[in-house]
Amino acid sequence: MSELSTLARPYAEAAFRLAQGANDLAGWSARIATLASIVSDVQVARLIGDPAVSAERVAELVIEVAGGDLGERGANFVKVLAENDRLSLLPEISAQFETLKANAEGTLEATITSAQVLTQAQIDDLVAGLKAKFNRAVNVQVAVDPELIGGAVITIGDQVMDGSVKGRLQRMAFALQG
Repeated sequence: MSELSTLARPYAEAAFRLAQGANDLAGWSARIATLASIVSDVQVARLIGDPAVSAERVAELVIEVAGGDLGERGANFVKVLAENDRLSLLPEISAQFETLKANAEGTLEATITSAQVLTQAQIDDLVAGLKAKFNRAVNVQVAVDPELIGGAVITIGDQVMDGSVKGRLQRMAFALQG
């Protein structure tokens, strides 16, 4: 995973600088997210990995599927990725771009995964706590994972706050073994 991160970083940073220079962070965010979803498609991924299909042809296909919103610079970005055999990195590039964008905007991207569906009041309380802790605005994605048994796990970048019952049980089991 860290190898993917390392390979994707220069492309994410280049796209971010391009977007920042054009004062179009939101537009580039949407473009890269669209490209990431395109290359995540099973059939497209198969084409990317097929040595019989040229990088140029794959780039043309991705550009065509992305449509007119991609623009000339977006199309050039796809071509560079294809020439360097890096199209498959687009999901990681997108994630890193979003982190750079959030840092530039002074916001944090957080994922709250809970054992049960949270009420809006519970989400608001968690967001307020995160805002106070990090002194920044927080954008949240909420997910449900019944395997957590109870509680929640909050992920912000590489920081994980595990308040789940499953996490507590795992920590207790580890402590008892030591």
